[in-house]
Formats: sequence, structure tokens, C-alpha cells
Amino acid sequence: MTSFPHRAQQTIAPLQATLSAQLHDAQLKLTPLPGTPLQLWLLDPAPMRRAFTDEEVQRIQQEPLYWCFCWASGLVMAQWLLNHPERVQGKTVLDFGAGSGVVAIAAAYAGAAKVVACDIDPLARQACLANAAANGISLEITERFAIPATPYDWILAADVLYERSNLRWLSTFSEAASQVLVADSRVRDFHHPHYQRIAQHEATTCPDLDESPQFRHVSLYHALSCNKHRGASATAGTIEAPLE
Repeated sequence: MTSFPHRAQQTIAPLQATLSAQLHDAQLKLTPLPGTPLQLWLLDPAPMRRAFTDEEVQRIQQEPLYWCFCWASGLVMAQWLLNHPERVQGKTVLDFGAGSGVVAIAAAYAGAAKVVACDIDPLARQACLANAAANGISLEITERFAIPATPYDWILAADVLYERSNLRWLSTFSEAASQVLVADSRVRDFHHPHYQRIAQHEATTCPDLDESPQFRHVSLYHALSCNKHRGASATAGTIEAPLE
């Protein structure tokens, strides 16, 4: 893939500045993602193999920079989309809580007609643009999520259930899209009448800074629009493709 170093440095400059303000030796590095043809600007793990000061820990906790990691759930969903491009080809897609943008980028790479990356964090939105550019992909970016007049074909949401209060979004998603795919490694008692687990996979967050092994087991949950559930028994089998 052709690279444009000068343009890339301009694109990631505000991201690098924010990262450096938190940790003086932290660097963004263009990182290939395992099992995909994609690459993202992620935290370089090499300088991070050290002890952190109390002040650094406080800064990290006050303003966690989720966008400089590709979390295991996002990686699994990206791999699934790239392994099953027919699911999103020609479709409209919203990536909710996009973070680094890995899921949105994978959907666009797989042939989606329109992909919107949604995140309330302005730095995450900047990261989505930088990472899309690194992969030759165009995305639409938004900070606000609303149920559209015309539902999306797909809403994709990876690693957004880190707080139990976020479970409320599951019903909203199925009102806003014809189909929903959620990837999660944290909720052990996941249960929702609209969702069924279609796959399980193991993956590691990139970079892996000694993440707990319990968060490496990712489940994918699929839902049809809440308006389609009466016919779900006849159609649900079409989505049950194994994650290779």
C-alpha cells in the first residue's frame, strides 16, 4: 500500500501531541493488524515497558486514550467483516463508539456503500480519519447518534459494553438498523431477547500491554431489527457463518 509520510504526520499530529502530553515518551506507530490487510496508528508498546509515575497514572485515568489501541473485540469484528464481506457489501453501516475506527474501516474495505464512524470523543474521530487515510478508505464521521428516518442496514458496536449502563443501547440499536452486530469480551451474563450469539473467538488487544487473559475471549452477538423479530426464526440461520 502506498504511504504518504508527510501527509500522515500532519494527520496524526494532534493525536501525537495529546499522547505526548500524557506520557512524554509515548509514540504512535503504524501497526499491521493480525489476520487482516489493515494497519492503524496505535501506541508503540516498546517505550511503555516501564513503571509509570503517580502523575502519569492519574493523567491516564482522567483521560483514557482508547483510540490508540485496537481492542480485541474490535479486531475480532474487523476480521469477521473481512472474512464475510457479502454481509455488508453495498450496505449502509454505522460503527458506534468507533474508537480507532477499525470496524468502520473493515466495513468500508469489505465493500459497504456508506460507512459512518460515530464517537463522542473528538480525538477518536480524528483517529478514525487518520486510520482511514492510512488504509486508503473514506469514512463519514459524526459525534451524535440518532435513530435515522431510514434505518441503517447495519449497526456495528465493538467493546462498548464496558459499563453495564451501556446495555440500554442494545434495544436502541435494533430500532435504528435492519441488523446489528455487537462484539464483547466483558459481559459474562449477556442476555437480550433480540440478540443471539453467533460466534466466539480469541484475540489480543493491539498493543498488548499485559491485558488480562479473560478479556481475550470475544463473543459476537447478532440482532435483527425489532420490527423483524417475528420472522427471525426463518432468517436467523443466514447469519450463522463461522468466524475463521
